[in-house]
Amino acid sequence: MNQELIRIVDNIARDRNIDKESIFADLEEAMVSAARKHFGEPELDVQVKIDRGTGQVTAFKEGKELDIRDLGRIPAQTAKQVMIQKIRADERQSIYTEFSRHKGTIVSSTVVRYEGGSVVVNLNQRVEAFLPRNEQIMGQSHRPGERLRALILDVKEASSQVKIILSRTHPDFIKKLFELEVPEITEGIIEIRALAREAGYRTKVAVASIDEKVDPVGACVGVRGSRIKSIVDELGGEKIDIVRWNESSQVLITNALMPSKVSEIALCFELGRATVVADEDQLSLAIGKHGQNVRLAARLTGWDIDILTPDEYNDGIEKLTVCVKKVAPEDDTLVDKLIALGIISVLDLDDVGPEPLVSELDLDKDLAERLVVAATEEAKIIAAESKENQAEAMLKKETEEARRRQEQSGDNSQ
Repeated sequence: MNQELIRIVDNIARDRNIDKESIFADLEEAMVSAARKHFGEPELDVQVKIDRGTGQVTAFKEGKELDIRDLGRIPAQTAKQVMIQKIRADERQSIYTEFSRHKGTIVSSTVVRYEGGSVVVNLNQRVEAFLPRNEQIMGQSHRPGERLRALILDVKEASSQVKIILSRTHPDFIKKLFELEVPEITEGIIEIRALAREAGYRTKVAVASIDEKVDPVGACVGVRGSRIKSIVDELGGEKIDIVRWNESSQVLITNALMPSKVSEIALCFELGRATVVADEDQLSLAIGKHGQNVRLAARLTGWDIDILTPDEYNDGIEKLTVCVKKVAPEDDTLVDKLIALGIISVLDLDDVGPEPLVSELDLDKDLAERLVVAATEEAKIIAAESKENQAEAMLKKETEEARRRQEQSGDNSQ
């Protein structure tokens, strides 16, 4: 019988991943509770010791030896209930400890069911996890029995269970997939320096190599695109742009806006803004569908990116020049200095304010303030013109739609 107890403890410890010593301690405490309940004395001095090697149970009541088997059926039921509660608590703690250590790592799971929009998955035979709706890749659906990889996003201790939250939309999920597919990243030869993602649509990853002989982009793509294809397949076809990292913000922004080609970039450090000039045939590529390309490039580089055509850029410079000449007609280099500072329009000058002009360009404070006042007035005129143009465009559109409806009505009447 005693060896049977050892075997049961071993099985519970193995199946539920609980420390054997905790199970023995729980058994001893359950027997103490049962004995106290049997004698009706909650504070009774009862001691129980189980030999960890033989399974022999020794019990004492107020210093006198007690045969625990003589207590009867009801205390045995009490001990059983206490034991079940304690093992469940130990199991919850074991699960919490184990998966807390693995937060931020990728796990494989099996889809079990949908529950209120969340996907419930099995991580192993004893642990379920949740993939909430907002952590699922848009457009993907999952079937029971399907194998699924996801990132352990959070582990929470609830009153009666441990809740493990998974994610397939978090940027770190992409990072971990790259670590699994690209050995050079795991080895530290290639680094992911920045990442921007719109889950289900597109991701931009900036990579760098500490070894000049290793091409970071080529290593991430793999032979004939084998490595990147595995990641794209895992994400259900999400597009991934691998960008070469560069310490120069201008070069990095140029790389981040690929596949478009840009002709010029002006950086305004005061505003954290990059003004990018792209030819007409490159404009739609640079902006991307619904602005996605420029939006992801901005997040990847940390710069607020404005994309202009050459005509828009030149128009801004021209209005800035006229504005500056009104205030300081004798200074022929002031406009060039402002452009070097990343100020390429009166709107930029209005946003920057006088302080940077004084500190960076060594301008007289009075002159700097007059320049900003002039720029503010010009910005108001531009805003009013823009509003008027928008109103005219809207009216023109409505007129065109009305004319088209009238023509369709005439055609139908015939």
